[in-house]
Amino acid sequence: MAWNDAYTTLTETICKMGYPQELADMIANNLGSEKMMNRMTGYLLHAKPSSAEEIVDEMLAIMEDRERWVKKKQAEYYNGKYNELLYNGLDVEEDDLEV
Repeated sequence: MAWNDAYTTLTETICKMGYPQELADMIANNLGSEKMMNRMTGYLLHAKPSSAEEIVDEMLAIMEDRERWVKKKQAEYYNGKYNELLYNGLDVEEDDLEV
């Protein structure tokens, strides 16, 4: 499923639930990625939220989950680089250390 398909599916689902197109567009644009839009569509179809506030709350929760995941991956990357530095040391010539 392409990004456009995920966008269309999500916005159509929200509109079919009786909410305005503007809300649907705002939700889809804030989520941004195909995976996040698909996750939101799944939530809407299974949980059937009863208010726009519930939909927005879930959108925010999905966005927070993604941000937490991104931070975790960044921490893992930099931790790996730090461990590599500890293992290999600095690649500095002895002559460069003399003052």
